[in-house]
Amino acid sequence: MRERARLHAALGEPARLAIVDRLMLGDVSPSEIGRDLGVPSNLLAHHLKLLEQVGMIERSRSEGDHRRTYLCLRPQSLTGLVPTNPRSALRVVFVCTHNSARSQLAAALWARQSPVPTASAGTQPAARVHPRAVAVARSRGLSLTRTCRVDEVLHDGDLVVAVCDNAHEELGTKASDRLHWSIPDPARVDTDDAFDQAFSDIADRIDRLVPAVHPPGESHA
Repeated sequence: MRERARLHAALGEPARLAIVDRLMLGDVSPSEIGRDLGVPSNLLAHHLKLLEQVGMIERSRSEGDHRRTYLCLRPQSLTGLVPTNPRSALRVVFVCTHNSARSQLAAALWARQSPVPTASAGTQPAARVHPRAVAVARSRGLSLTRTCRVDEVLHDGDLVVAVCDNAHEELGTKASDRLHWSIPDPARVDTDDAFDQAFSDIADRIDRLVPAVHPPGESHA
């Protein structure tokens, strides 16, 4: 009961609720969320400290620019909470650096769960999909596609989900309608456990995003 009370108390402040709402769909840096919400840096630091203390959020160091950190929601602390900001998209495109693991797995999972079309791409695509990603997908009844370059895939009306820090930072001003998932690169560790962990992280995020994304013109009720 005490833990539940702490959780409700943390969410009882509008700015903190807005922070959690934003993190439901993707990871952001403190400066990005401060700018998006119009919260001064000193007040933002206070809100983030309280959310970290109750175990709702955590920080991760960027695998791209190591000076940057990203805020990530700990979804297990918010069981039953769903996104409150539904959005429309003609297609959801998952992007990572090499399009050889994380973006491929995300697109395959999305295709199984959502009526909204999907694709995947890389900012620097590899020659082939990583064999461990293929094995993880096959063990879950999924199949992966060939690797593609971002510029060959993106269309107007796409919602882009950058599933790695490097891709998010390399995209820059491209794909303004974009979410970011700070998922560690399993190929850096290159073990079955690392790929299983990446798959589990992606699957959890897909479960949260699917109810929030609808085809244009479809009722969100």
